[in-house]
Amino acid sequence: MKILKLVGVSNILGLIRISKNKRRALLIVILASIVCRSCKDVSPRTQFQGDQKPNILVIMVDDMGFSDPGAYGGDIATPNIDRLAKNGVRFTHFYNAARCSPSRASLLTGQYPHKAGLHKNGNSLSTRSATLAEVLGNNDYETAMVGKWHLSASFTLEQDKERHLKWLNHQIDPNVPFGEISTYPANRGFQKFYGVIWGVVNYFDPFSLVEGTEAIKEVPEDYYITDAISAHAVNYMDDFSKSENPFFMYVAYTAPHWPLHAKDEDIAKYEGVFDEGWDAMRERRFKKQVELGLFDQDVVLPPNMGGGDWNQLSDKERRYQIAKMEAHAAMIDAVDQGIGKILQKLEDLDQLDNTIVFFMSDNGASPETPGFPGYDRNSETRDGRKVHFNKPFNHIGADTTYSGIGRDWANAANTPFKYWKKESYEGGNNSPMIVFWPAGLALQPGSIVRETTHIMDIFPTVLDITNIKYPDSINGEKTIGLDGKSFLPHIEDKEFIPHKDLFFEHEAGRAVQSDGWKLVSKTKGWRNRGNWAEWELYNLKEDPTEMNELSVKYPEKKEALEQRWDAWWDDMQQYIPEGERQHSKDED
Repeated sequence: MKILKLVGVSNILGLIRISKNKRRALLIVILASIVCRSCKDVSPRTQFQGDQKPNILVIMVDDMGFSDPGAYGGDIATPNIDRLAKNGVRFTHFYNAARCSPSRASLLTGQYPHKAGLHKNGNSLSTRSATLAEVLGNNDYETAMVGKWHLSASFTLEQDKERHLKWLNHQIDPNVPFGEISTYPANRGFQKFYGVIWGVVNYFDPFSLVEGTEAIKEVPEDYYITDAISAHAVNYMDDFSKSENPFFMYVAYTAPHWPLHAKDEDIAKYEGVFDEGWDAMRERRFKKQVELGLFDQDVVLPPNMGGGDWNQLSDKERRYQIAKMEAHAAMIDAVDQGIGKILQKLEDLDQLDNTIVFFMSDNGASPETPGFPGYDRNSETRDGRKVHFNKPFNHIGADTTYSGIGRDWANAANTPFKYWKKESYEGGNNSPMIVFWPAGLALQPGSIVRETTHIMDIFPTVLDITNIKYPDSINGEKTIGLDGKSFLPHIEDKEFIPHKDLFFEHEAGRAVQSDGWKLVSKTKGWRNRGNWAEWELYNLKEDPTEMNELSVKYPEKKEALEQRWDAWWDDMQQYIPEGERQHSKDED
């Protein structure tokens, strides 16, 4: 009994689940801890030293709503994501940078996006920001990425719009890289890379697709990028199995980011599911969220911020709106199928227990409905078929359509929060996050973590788990320090002290959070930095859906938080090129 108490039940269960060779190595560590009188408990970090360091798998989806997966209240078939949640832990206050590339920058650098190189005209990572792949790769990890990069400044042919569109349409090959090749994943620490450099793709024939640094100019007729991402992840794991080193893999799905491209067989699964409209979906999902224990039943569900009245739509418009949501669901369904294949491969390789999985979305569901071709949106298919933008009479899901779910469905997908992608309100920057780690998780499987964490915390958490020190320099340049904070104590079921303050800014939208309070204002666009929208104050502990504005009632709190945000924003200016800097207050 003394041995059981000393080792811990969770560690005994971990022993049962892992392979014979790993059990032998782990028993040595445990016996050593028993002999050592100064060792009280064997933490996950102690368990995985040397050859036993865990594999790291980060899975990111793109523009998925807070309530889309079943484990967060959704009505989309996500059995594999739900499996991660059931056997891992779900976070309810996990924050991001409210948009694709800034969130990805924070994930890979452990820094605020402005610090990492994402500012008005910047879309590539700072050379002084070490990536997680670079750090792990320099410490005996195999590294790979599949999917959407979106962290290289994009080259365009906009000076010749017709030629640029033909380039996007795969109808000419001007032999122009998709971005500065030195900024590709293969040159930022990923030994293997398959995916897209840009942020928007035709799912059946994507632009900016590369392997390593080489452009892939043709794809098979039955190609679908979600399936290709999953397949390459599985193949890379097969390659890793030949090495004795652990691996770090970043799987960055493009789905369900617009355009709404999905396979017919996946769309067919959702016939009738969304026929009652967005308000009915919100109420249905919120009821399930309460049943799951994600929120208390006295939480107030905000009004539909999209403003659409389902009852006033014509039958034709309803059919169009239903088709969009069915395609959105089908895209997430395809992702979940791929995650199932990845988990199965880990099981086949006897690596599932010793792999820590982080699953998240880069921001809330998107209200965007792209209206015209250009920049990153093709105007025709490769064989010359015209692409229609937001046309109800077209087959939603096909490669000849470009649609987004729009504001009403986006607001509903983010239940119970208000607003959507790009805003620093909860619907924009609070997204699902699941941690799954059979051999290292001390919390009860299925637990819910309600403390505040941020996407930039993934980096220091991984370093903490693997006992790797953040480098003083990378590629010959002095590094910029981390802003993230390790949440390993959550995984170890120990006391966690969250960030004192968290700061946000995107397109002149901004927020600061401190001890449950949130000061936030809406976006106004890049050009309006310095001409900020009015602040709003909320108490998230009592009002998680931001319904009760309190700035008049608590002016001192508003002023104190505003001063903190101003100081942070002014500090960020040192990382932004001089010509783009904009301090918190207008300067005469």
